[in-house]
Amino acid sequence: MSSRAHLCEGGPVNDDWEKRVTAAWATFDDYDEEHGADFRAVIDELVAELPADSPLGPFEQACAWDSTGHSDKAVPLYREALARGLSGYKGRRTRIQLASSLRNIGQAEEGVKLLTPELLTPSDELDDAVRACLALCLADLGREREGLALVIGALAPHLPRYQRSMANYARLLVEPEA
Repeated sequence: MSSRAHLCEGGPVNDDWEKRVTAAWATFDDYDEEHGADFRAVIDELVAELPADSPLGPFEQACAWDSTGHSDKAVPLYREALARGLSGYKGRRTRIQLASSLRNIGQAEEGVKLLTPELLTPSDELDDAVRACLALCLADLGREREGLALVIGALAPHLPRYQRSMANYARLLVEPEA
């Protein structure tokens, strides 16, 4: 394990710390609903090792609150992580998870505003998660056709056949033929 510090999407972190965070998350399913606070304490101990201004701290804490059923506590922490400059892959994860949490607390419109620009960013493995979460936000706002179009459009490339047809059907849900 390398103890050499490096810049990891907005803050100095070492490889050992990242591995320990990953290991902590690998144990998440070992905690039942009654012991969510115990899991959050594990994450808090790891976060305490970071510099005070690291965006990774509030990100990891938000994830822990969110994963233990407290979207309301996660929202301000996700916002703090972004305000501190969390970017790259974890920044995109933060926007997806923040939009989901906003939806969970009745603020789906804000989730739509947060995720819509993500449709225009360079493609990565989180594209489908962006579309799925955005579709849920849209459905909560009564815009189910738009949400369904996003989900079918995301699914189409993964199908062994009918890719072109499904992509067209998805488009026609929101752009009817003349």
